[in-house]
Amino acid sequence: MKNILLLVHEDDGQEARLQAALDITRATGGHLTCLDVFTPPTIYVDMYGGGGGAVLIEQDAQQQAGQNRTALKERLAHEDVSWSWQEARGDLAREVTSAAELADLIVLNSHFENFDYPDPVRVATNVVIQSGRPVLAVPDSCNGIVAAGRAMIAWDGSGPAANAMKAALPLLKLASDVTLFEVGEPDANYPATEAATYLSRHEVHAKVLGGDRDRTTVAEAILERGHHADAAYIVMGAFGHSPATEAIFGGVTRSMLTMSDMPLLLAH
Repeated sequence: MKNILLLVHEDDGQEARLQAALDITRATGGHLTCLDVFTPPTIYVDMYGGGGGAVLIEQDAQQQAGQNRTALKERLAHEDVSWSWQEARGDLAREVTSAAELADLIVLNSHFENFDYPDPVRVATNVVIQSGRPVLAVPDSCNGIVAAGRAMIAWDGSGPAANAMKAALPLLKLASDVTLFEVGEPDANYPATEAATYLSRHEVHAKVLGGDRDRTTVAEAILERGHHADAAYIVMGAFGHSPATEAIFGGVTRSMLTMSDMPLLLAH
């Protein structure tokens, strides 16, 4: 996990993303690529009926983005990490996905406490599905990640869960404790004990716990166990069903993105 891609965009989640990305980059001895995405204003109001209002709105947005860019570059110059800077213009999810081909991990937000723009759930959902790369989604309240802390894997035996676990291996090797929490209706072919055996071959020794499926929803059970384990982050598969199915009937991934107060390492 040497190539960390960070979304730079002036919003309520930027500080949380930055802190998490810096912690992961330091812990892995990696390189931080900052992708500064300028999103042109989509609502133009011109009191005088011409195009001048739209131009002024975009100029103001560009000025704010420039100030944010300058401040972050000055800050990064004093951080003890290797970093580089890229710039793009357009939709956040599309531009991050386009830049993610060589990323080992993409750092985004899971949700914002008080605002819904830009919609972090939509961005994280689109990126994790379309990029094929693992995503670390952090709430805007996140103050960083203790990479050497405890980790929890939400395991259901699915392909996405296996992909997330394998993607997280560099971090799991740093963790002081790893819990494999079996959730939902696990695949009989790949029970949590098989996942634990896989991890042990990589020198990661995890304890296996079963879930109480009668008392809470799957998302609630994962969060409750994560808090009980004092996990620094939760590893889980994303969108085991199609996004359309999850959008209609709800889904664990969407619930976790909107509810979790812990960082989520997701893979599809």
